Amino acid sequence: MRDDGVGVVTTMSEEQKLADQIAYIKDLHVKGETEKIHKTVSGRYIKDVVYGANDGIVTTFAVVSGVAGASLSIETVLILGIANLIADGISMGASNFLGSKSEEDYYKKEKAAEYWEVDHLPDHERQEIRDIYAKKGFTGAELEEVVDVITKNKDRWVDVMMKEELGLIEEPDGKAFRSGLVTFISFVVAGFMPLASYIFFAHFTNPFFISVAITALTLFVVGAMRSLMIRKVWWKAGLEMLMVGVLAAGAAYGIGFLLRGLK
Repeated sequence: MRDDGVGVVTTMSEEQKLADQIAYIKDLHVKGETEKIHKTVSGRYIKDVVYGANDGIVTTFAVVSGVAGASLSIETVLILGIANLIADGISMGASNFLGSKSEEDYYKKEKAAEYWEVDHLPDHERQEIRDIYAKKGFTGAELEEVVDVITKNKDRWVDVMMKEELGLIEEPDGKAFRSGLVTFISFVVAGFMPLASYIFFAHFTNPFFISVAITALTLFVVGAMRSLMIRKVWWKAGLEMLMVGVLAAGAAYGIGFLLRGLK
């Protein structure tokens, strides 16, 4: 154990872990595999996984809770639950695909506009590059050198304008389809969990309580998995997602209970 001079006491094991982490990251830089540091590939779809899984669990369990609150039959739970699972899953996946595709189309449109401006208004576009890097602290000959290097290559020039002026970043080809597919699969797989007890444990007096336990565990696990990407304490990430599910399910159960006399 040692005092680092600023009032923070660290152990040798912590220092060794830091040294090992630095060595590992240096090695990745040497190998040109820095994407492993930032998890750029898997992290690209974390929103789709969490979004799909959370909505699948919550909406399906909301149906289960509403039916249970209204004291309807197991058959009714399965019919409504499965119908909701498939229809909503397709809707979610298609919506994510269309949303991502619209972003891709918008990027292409804006990029074409930037190429046109570079071709027809080069002096104006050079000044915009100059203004952008002047705001970053470049001045004098250094600023002019940066402008010259960027504007010598039209593709590089346009890419810089897209990122720096418009704040747009190009996504990989096919991402829209993959995002939609990931959302659909996550929705269906996670959304099936609240129904599992009604299929495999239907002989129990009240499979709803088993469904509650399975759903709570699934919500927590899916939430905790976020910590692999967002570097958040796993149990806090799990509890966040669990609380969202509890609120939605509680509302659905309460509505079903209040309207049970309409059946």
